[in-house]
Amino acid sequence: MARGKVQMKRIQNPVHRQVTFCKRRAGLLKKANELSVLCDAQIGVLIFSANGKLYELATKGMQELIERYSKATGSGSGSLKPEEQSKDTQALNAKEEVNILKQEIETLQKGIRYLLGGAAEMTFDELVVLEKNLEMWIYQIRSTKMEIMSKEIQLLRNKEGVLKAANQYLQYKMEESVEVANFAPMIANTPYPLTIQNEIFQF
Repeated sequence: MARGKVQMKRIQNPVHRQVTFCKRRAGLLKKANELSVLCDAQIGVLIFSANGKLYELATKGMQELIERYSKATGSGSGSLKPEEQSKDTQALNAKEEVNILKQEIETLQKGIRYLLGGAAEMTFDELVVLEKNLEMWIYQIRSTKMEIMSKEIQLLRNKEGVLKAANQYLQYKMEESVEVANFAPMIANTPYPLTIQNEIFQF
């Protein structure tokens, strides 16, 4: 069954709005993480909910991404835009990205060993990175869980509709049988039974 087109306007129901926010937020963070892993892209996402709660995802430190953005756009220290940078600067940036990715991979591997009960000790920054990854995984798990629950609720509603229809049909049949049962004694106990005079058939 094709999914209906979603109207791009504010959801009035606060419950539906919160559910949609959680699902879309988790999907956005998941896609951003997939993009960073598949394409070695550095991504920073900042989300503020209607209540002012902050959700963020950064492939490396958010502060470093903000500083790099400021340099790239020239809004910070007046640095040149990417197309105006020299090849040497671009090469340095590429090396920095490689080093950062290596550090991130090492941190994740160390975090896996830490979670499996290994003897590896982690620094505060490494624990922060690991915490962000765990939060993102929790968002994905909750999103999948909510989708499964919504499908189960829809199935139960459909089953409820079928049972209601069957109940109405059975109730109608029961009332019909009761009416027939009440009508039969009335015919049997009538004071003027239907009889045929034998004289009519005498020759």
